Amino acid sequence: MKMRNVTLRLPDDLLRQAKIVGVHRESSLSDLMRQALEDLVRRSDSYESAQRFALAAMATGFDSGLETTRYPWTRDEVHDRD
Repeated sequence: MKMRNVTLRLPDDLLRQAKIVGVHRESSLSDLMRQALEDLVRRSDSYESAQRFALAAMATGFDSGLETTRYPWTRDEVHDRD
C-alpha cells in the first residue's frame, strides 16, 4: 500500500497526551492516527450501510398481518367500556 505524508495542526496538550498514549501502547503517533482514521472510516461505512438498509425497509414496509386478522373482541371490550 502506498503511503503519503500529511501535516496536522494539533493543540500542544493533545499532542503531548497522544504521545503518552503511544508510549503506553508501544506505538508511534503515526500508527495511532492511522488506527483512529481506519476506525472512523469503518464505523462510517457501517452506519451508511445500516442507514440504507433501514430506509429500504421503511420504503417497502412489512406485513404485520393485522389487516387480514379478525379479532374476537371490539375496541370497547378491550377498554372495558359498556
